[in-house]
Amino acid sequence: MTSTVPALGTRTAEGSALQAVLLDMDGTLVDTEGFWWDVEVEIFARLGHTLDESWRHVVVGGPMTRSAGFLIEATGAAITLAELSVLLNDGFEQRIGTVLPLMPGAKRLLAELHEQQIPTALVSASHRRIIDRVLTSLGPHHFALSVAGDEVSRTKPYPDPYLLAAAGLGVDPARCAVVEDTATGVAAAEAAGCQVVAVPSVAPIAPAERRTVVTSLEEVDLAFLRGLMTEMR
Repeated sequence: MTSTVPALGTRTAEGSALQAVLLDMDGTLVDTEGFWWDVEVEIFARLGHTLDESWRHVVVGGPMTRSAGFLIEATGAAITLAELSVLLNDGFEQRIGTVLPLMPGAKRLLAELHEQQIPTALVSASHRRIIDRVLTSLGPHHFALSVAGDEVSRTKPYPDPYLLAAAGLGVDPARCAVVEDTATGVAAAEAAGCQVVAVPSVAPIAPAERRTVVTSLEEVDLAFLRGLMTEMR
């Protein structure tokens, strides 16, 4: 876990049970889920294989070891997991360049959380090298800390990344609001005991207990997130 700015502590607004907001990255804050798939398609094309579009739902949102491993097994490509991981990270970095397209509502939400001094963490299955590049577009000052997929022994869909982020912020996971775009990320957040807001990017996600589904981050603001905690009482 790497802290990007000094931790903001656990101060909460009077009358609010919300202690922190934990945000996924790809497909949630930045419009990059399609970038990963495009890179995977290009790499496997060079290896002489065509990826089935239906596989996109299998690999989205998960750790690179899972998605890359699945694609190697599904295609029978003559490449190791370590070799493919390097190619995927290199290809993604080249594609994102210096400016990333933010998801609608992301800039406003980050600004509001920062202005109101709500402890906020970036929690992603992407590797540290990718997160640090993306942070230059998101603004590292918006996050007290960030957790990368290659910094935990078990990443999403396991709860470890969200439990680590909550511990780093010194807050109760049950009083954290998590915003995710994939079923894999939602599973991780729910296993950690967090309240989840799902903003589906590639595949549908159904509402459930402790899970609210919205169509865009434009529907999410601080009052909305605090309201989720109020409903828990």
